[in-house]
Amino acid sequence: MVSYVKEVIYSDEHWQTLRDKRAKGLKLLEVLMNCGYMLPIIHGSVARGDVSKDSDVDVALLYPYPIGMIKMCLEENDINVHNIRIVQPTPRHTPKVYVYLDPYEEESISIPLAPLENLEIEYYRFSGYIVRDDIIAERRVNGVNKNLLLIIPTDRGHVEIPVLGNEGYVCKILGVSIDIVKDRTEALIRRSREGHTGLFIDIDVPYFEEVEQFIEKLCINNMIFRRAVARYGLCA
Repeated sequence: MVSYVKEVIYSDEHWQTLRDKRAKGLKLLEVLMNCGYMLPIIHGSVARGDVSKDSDVDVALLYPYPIGMIKMCLEENDINVHNIRIVQPTPRHTPKVYVYLDPYEEESISIPLAPLENLEIEYYRFSGYIVRDDIIAERRVNGVNKNLLLIIPTDRGHVEIPVLGNEGYVCKILGVSIDIVKDRTEALIRRSREGHTGLFIDIDVPYFEEVEQFIEKLCINNMIFRRAVARYGLCA
């Protein structure tokens, strides 16, 4: 049984912020699609609608692609790459490359370095994701935010329901397994307590170094990382 529901009504400023964020995301999705990359998505608050001025535009590719080719695609479309980071939250998660497009890291594209596990794909449904056509149709989707609140869009804004104590209801609404609800709940609680310091790997690629070369060094220095990516030809 749902124990608590709160309605949030959006102001005109909120709606404009959402439109602005989605316009930035739409440009990135269309650039990636025009370069031939399959199913680029936007996930998080821009998909759900519960944005603020500080909300990030988080674009993700769900399949591994050569990072150098993605950089070339962006640069050919006058999108500058500001910095690149390799992140692996825990030893059991698939490592990803995050390409940041501004100095404040408000716009990013994430690319997995190996095929994602089913649970990792479910993560995007848990947080809520949209594709290009959703933006054009002004659709918003259900999803869970970093405060462990289930966001359900309405015509006036959204309603929010705590995840803790309502795990079964969240699974039903989002169409996800209880495993992803437990996994993300534990991760978000840990993140609020430890911050990004709790990540297994969180390292910037030096500006002067190619990503592929940096990955080869990580393969040498970190055997867990190597096991995650070596069979996909990323280690020398």
